[in-house]
Amino acid sequence: MQGRKLVGQNLKRVRVAQAVSQEQLAFDAGVDRSYLGGIERGEENPSVDTLEKIARILSIELLEFFLPMNDAGQQQGLRPGRKPAR
Repeated sequence: MQGRKLVGQNLKRVRVAQAVSQEQLAFDAGVDRSYLGGIERGEENPSVDTLEKIARILSIELLEFFLPMNDAGQQQGLRPGRKPAR
């Protein structure tokens, strides 16, 4: 598996498990939402600094992005539509 794809799948796995939208994570990390989506799809090559920012926001270790996937990489996304404001 390509490294970028692995990082992207793990990022999405953690983000969805924490019920954080791409929009909110991108805002908190100071990156564009489309760039974050590109990282999750394995299309972008984020810097270590960007990954560290994202990991800090998600309260995980940087290593979590590089863990091998247990399944075929199939993940469920968040429900469509905006989440209610907190």
